[in-house]
Amino acid sequence: MKYDAQDCELVFKEQLTKTIYDFRLKNKTLAEITRPGQFVQVLVPGKTLRRPISVCDVNDDCIRLVFETKGEGTEIMSHMKTGDSVNIIAPLGKGFDIEPNRKTVFVGGGIGVPPMLFASKALGNNAVVINGFRNKDAVILSEDFKNNGARLVVTTDDGSFGVHGFVTDVLKDEIKNAELVCACGPMPMLKNVAAMCIENKVRCLVSLEQRMACGIGACLGCAFPIKTGDTVTYKHVCKDGPVFNAEEVVF
Repeated sequence: MKYDAQDCELVFKEQLTKTIYDFRLKNKTLAEITRPGQFVQVLVPGKTLRRPISVCDVNDDCIRLVFETKGEGTEIMSHMKTGDSVNIIAPLGKGFDIEPNRKTVFVGGGIGVPPMLFASKALGNNAVVINGFRNKDAVILSEDFKNNGARLVVTTDDGSFGVHGFVTDVLKDEIKNAELVCACGPMPMLKNVAAMCIENKVRCLVSLEQRMACGIGACLGCAFPIKTGDTVTYKHVCKDGPVFNAEEVVF
């Protein structure tokens, strides 16, 4: 596959929380071929390495990115203005294999929530979404999920919004009717979700977040242990993932 960098226009920008921003990048060609679970590599002014950002959604001719400022690169991104040209490589990686007729539960944790919006979109009111956050100030995108028709349950660690507890507390009941679980979030959350799915014999797909440089499998920056049978090998999260079958992941 040939990876071409393309310019997009930043046509919408909104600050959702103190550290989380919502961007819409206009590029009809890239929007048409982007699938749930994929990501983009953003060129940040003054930085050599691009920043990998998961795709939150695709609307008409725009790719939506919801990201958190974690370092200098994303901090610079947060100061971009509408009308700016943003250079990206997209779409990258292998995403979620979503089947509209399968009973699917989507589980997101923290900044792992945005990719679940695009992933659950095709199922409409057949989608069950469980999103977990630290507290009410960290909650994002709830109205977006509801507008897509999803049945949404929000949990918070401190009980300040929604259900007091963790996503796995809600998943214990929802998994009984599930045929597939798709998850993205912190590694401890993914590990617990995967274990619950394996115990209940429900297929589980997890999206891994790993530091990466090139985003196309040319470097070894995002190598992660994956098992096939009794053999453990290292695969690239950027190229072979970021979505993997949970039973293959060495947590």
